[in-house]
Amino acid sequence: MRRLVRGVVAPVAVILALAATPVVARAAAGPFDRYLDQELSWGACLFTPPEQAAATECALVTVPRDWAAPDAGVDLRVSISRARATGERLGAILVNPGGPGGQGSSLAGILAALQPAVHERYDFVGMDPRGTGHEGGTAPDQLGLICEIPVGRLSTRTDLDARDRSAESIAEHQKAPRAVAEACQSRALTPFITTWQTAYDMELIRQLLGDSTLNYLGYSYGTWLGAKYASLFPDSAGKMILDSSVNWQGRLQAAFEAFPMIGQRQRDDVYLPWTVRQFPEIVGTTPAEAARTWEQAREYVQTLGISGDTYDSLFVGMGNELRWLLATLVFTLAAQEMRGETPETGMPDTLRTELAALARSEYGVPLAELTVRRIAAEVPEDYTLFPGTRVAVACGDQPTRSAAWYRRLSDRQGPRYPLFGWAYGLSEPCGFWSDAPRQTLPNLPAEVASKVLVVQAEFDPQTGYEQARAAVRAAPGVSMVSIDDATFHAQYAIDGNPCVDGMVNVFLLHNSRPSDTTCPGRPLPGETGVFPVAGPVKRDNRALDPAARRSAESLPELRQRVRERIALVDPEQLTLVNR
Repeated sequence: MRRLVRGVVAPVAVILALAATPVVARAAAGPFDRYLDQELSWGACLFTPPEQAAATECALVTVPRDWAAPDAGVDLRVSISRARATGERLGAILVNPGGPGGQGSSLAGILAALQPAVHERYDFVGMDPRGTGHEGGTAPDQLGLICEIPVGRLSTRTDLDARDRSAESIAEHQKAPRAVAEACQSRALTPFITTWQTAYDMELIRQLLGDSTLNYLGYSYGTWLGAKYASLFPDSAGKMILDSSVNWQGRLQAAFEAFPMIGQRQRDDVYLPWTVRQFPEIVGTTPAEAARTWEQAREYVQTLGISGDTYDSLFVGMGNELRWLLATLVFTLAAQEMRGETPETGMPDTLRTELAALARSEYGVPLAELTVRRIAAEVPEDYTLFPGTRVAVACGDQPTRSAAWYRRLSDRQGPRYPLFGWAYGLSEPCGFWSDAPRQTLPNLPAEVASKVLVVQAEFDPQTGYEQARAAVRAAPGVSMVSIDDATFHAQYAIDGNPCVDGMVNVFLLHNSRPSDTTCPGRPLPGETGVFPVAGPVKRDNRALDPAARRSAESLPELRQRVRERIALVDPEQLTLVNR
């Protein structure tokens, strides 16, 4: 059963498995010299792949702990996977699910199965980036960078609400990010878990695979990683697909700082109108009524021991259908409970079925027996574990802002974006980060721009459209596929949008990259049509090809699994996990 911790569904612990392969080509290149003689030994993977995934083999790659001093004698091992091309091979596509902190080794076989035409010509190669461990592994050396935070360093209050701007409330909120920053900075490995270091790992992997260039598909933070790899090794960069993009020409931390705005926009402009269409008897018949019901439900759940912060966070970063429906389950259940109504009343049949299935799978009871109090239950322990790769990268790639700066940010964002604006600036560990970056990450050089294709949903609540657009504008020659009215995170191969998949596949298979263009988004859960919403994409969804709105019918369970996986490794979904 999943358990809510600070209002989010905690992801499964991060683990990496490392691999080796026959050396086909050798490139003499300074820091790589002493690592090019290793032989990648492909074999069984530590993780259990989904039943419908393509066959995958795994290996371990030995890399220096510090690429700035590769002769220091301290090495790490990084896990990679490979789903071999089924036909005449064009090369390899390295895939990354995002984070920072997402493991990508199982992703290779899933994406290969979802895109068989691409898999025919390309190996899909997964990677568990340094710091994330070995996916599927349980041994201590396979668990990655995990920071232990004593519970005594954290707030003991269960009623935290960032709308309370008292000095006491602010101090209580800042305990967790301070403890996380200090715990992670105390780990000897932390300074070496950065994008710069991982990009060098990727370049070694390219050389060990024997390819002249490395093609790449990255989601979310993976867009930053891919863009920085191409910036550091422009001659090695192949076709680069950057899906659900941060502003990789700017500040990585700015992507996190945009969460209050993009979360508020999704809730107000897309989610609440959807609830009105689906549950008018429960939430009201207008978005304004739904907003009032939402606030009343927030007050109600606080009487049951769920903090305002926890309730709010359920509706932040709803980047996939699972998170969308889990938040809806809590919202509708609370709205019915506070009026003494029976669960399932006033629900359309299609969504009643889905929510009932979630009640059983996530909380172990029929929907009719589920209560808000049951959802809120959790058990504290002596230590709290935090996946350290998130902060090591987010706070270590570039200079950070101070805690005082983030406090002022919350003062500015709170009134405009109350859903998460009050809380975000008080919860960012980078505000307490004291270590300066060891390397500087360059921006994308002009000669690489023609190799890059950005894919971006209009209302993505985890990487905002404006972030992607800013990156493209700062890198002339990069092209972008926008998806009008789309509201979920990660599009290519995952959302089942044939317009998006077709654009990317033509680029990969026929070397024809589209110019800036717009695809139509697909209907929201429980709906058969798209309800256009005004936003940063200026095309009208209704004027676009309606055939492109159909859902992909192939492998729906596999799509759902990878969609949930990518959304849950987003940095704002990583939270304190009791073990």
